[in-house]
Amino acid sequence: MPYRPRSTLEQWRILQAVVDAGGYAQAAELLSKSQSSLNHAVAKLQTQLGVELLEVRGRKAYLTEAGEVMLRRSRLLTQQVEDLELLAANIDQGWEPEIRVAVELAYPRRFLNAALAAFYPLSRGSRIQLIDSVITGSTEIIQQKKADLVIAASAIIPKGYLGEPLCVTRFVPVTGRDNPLAGITELDQNELSQHLQLVIRDTAQKPLDNVGWLRAEQRWTVDNFYEAIEILQLGLGFCWLPDFMVEDALQQGSLIQLNMKQSSERIAAISLVTPKEETLGPGSKHLRQLILAAHQKS
Repeated sequence: MPYRPRSTLEQWRILQAVVDAGGYAQAAELLSKSQSSLNHAVAKLQTQLGVELLEVRGRKAYLTEAGEVMLRRSRLLTQQVEDLELLAANIDQGWEPEIRVAVELAYPRRFLNAALAAFYPLSRGSRIQLIDSVITGSTEIIQQKKADLVIAASAIIPKGYLGEPLCVTRFVPVTGRDNPLAGITELDQNELSQHLQLVIRDTAQKPLDNVGWLRAEQRWTVDNFYEAIEILQLGLGFCWLPDFMVEDALQQGSLIQLNMKQSSERIAAISLVTPKEETLGPGSKHLRQLILAAHQKS
């Protein structure tokens, strides 16, 4: 036979109210119910369970040891029901069950993280999927509409799509302190091209070889900036890296910024793209506004 609950959610909510308010009279006022109905509900709950949950001393109700355990578990139960009902309301309003956000690795994640922190309390039940993308990988995601929101380098946004400016990432050429390049006073681009360059793998299915600063003949390709930093710190190669990622390593001296005769930095503007604006759900729209707001506060 299927299991039939002996208690109701309403009974557990009443028990929680009595404990939180400090007594039956206070809880009755809080819930706009009669005190006798609350007494009856808790008494019936204890009888149905065969466990004493509350004992009244004076004008206050106190939890028994068993009551403390049961109350703690009941809070999880009622919270799950609230979450479930909120999810149903969100779905009824067209709130997406999943929001996909593609993020260029060169983007400072602190802004997105601040937006997600503000978004979370309003979006219980809506899953967030973050997708790392690099260079033309972002272009493919936009063209194929594989994400609801795409944070990408402005230069690779395909024709027909608009980007909302977010920030500018500054790339600097760095090497490990034990690499011979670290001791050279001035380097020109031709000289640098004779040395090992570490590059980040383009996440596109059909990457373009001519995108990025890839002038060195000898190249090692890695999946992300963190792998590149570890290799650089072994004294191998050089790499163009976002300044916010190498700031600490440069201050500590484990990485050295190369001194170039020409410009010693590269600039990449970062934008927020909505590939499927016409069908964008309310959750994605809200998250988009929070991302833009995070940058306006900086």
